[in-house]
Amino acid sequence: MILTGHQPTYLPWLGLFNKISNSDCFVLFDNVQYLPKEWMNRNKIKTPNGEIFLNVPVLKKSFLKKKIYDIKINNNLDWKRKHLKSIKLNYSKAKFYNHYIEYFEEVYSKEWIYLSDLNYHMLKLFLKLLNINVKLLKLSDLEIKGKKSELVLNLCLKLNAKKFIFGQQGSNYADIISFKKKQIKTIFQNYNHPSYHQLHGKFVSNLSIIDLLFNCGNKSLEIINYKQNI
Repeated sequence: MILTGHQPTYLPWLGLFNKISNSDCFVLFDNVQYLPKEWMNRNKIKTPNGEIFLNVPVLKKSFLKKKIYDIKINNNLDWKRKHLKSIKLNYSKAKFYNHYIEYFEEVYSKEWIYLSDLNYHMLKLFLKLLNINVKLLKLSDLEIKGKKSELVLNLCLKLNAKKFIFGQQGSNYADIISFKKKQIKTIFQNYNHPSYHQLHGKFVSNLSIIDLLFNCGNKSLEIINYKQNI
């Protein structure tokens, strides 16, 4: 079995779906430490004036000491209306806008208390829209201990994985020797970001998956995996 995993990410970028589509099972690392100014509560979309962040506000009391699944959204701020308005305003002229906007209207009509629940729901939605069929698990549902490389190795052993796909930063912490001793192959993603037709002028890379979906529709997965080495 080929395994991969990642922290819950808001409106993820293309590279995450490249990893997932090349695996048999994806584990959401929802019980590791929350890190601000990462991608757990924000991502970028494109506008006529360049890229902007969509940020999900979180309650900051002791948030640096909490696990991701304990992080609550600050619903005193009107973030859902603002995010949906930004999406509609900047993608209403995209070719596949009418194919997908109702999914986002539904997501933003719901009440979300925990950030990880929102991100998990959106991940499942994107996998459905991209027609990626993999097994999804949450790390919090598994009794696995360790940090970083040890945690990943223990996860592979628990799930009987023969390969693990690390992200592009994985080589900075993975103990390759320990994986070899257990006869588990390590793969390190080196994502070559594709270009595709976008609105609003010159191409901008590393945006949220929604930019690709609205512009390219059912060709999105083909574009995500175009000339990749995994």
